[in-house]
Amino acid sequence: MSNNSGLNKKVDGLVDKVAGKAKEALGKATGDKSTEREGKKDQFKGDAKKTVGNVQQNLDDTNRR
Repeated sequence: MSNNSGLNKKVDGLVDKVAGKAKEALGKATGDKSTEREGKKDQFKGDAKKTVGNVQQNLDDTNRR
C-alpha cells in the first residue's frame, strides 16, 4: 500500500460526499424521495471511503517509521 492510495480514497470519498449532497438537495427541491435517499447513501459511501483512506495513510505512516 502506498500513501498515495490512501489519499486517492480520501479524494474519492470527498467527491462522493459532495455529489451526494447535491443529489439530496435536488431530491428535496423536487420532492423526489428516491433521489434524496440516494444522495444520503452516496454521502455515507463517501464518508466510508474517506475513513478507509485515513486508515491506509496512518498504516503507511506507521510502517515507514
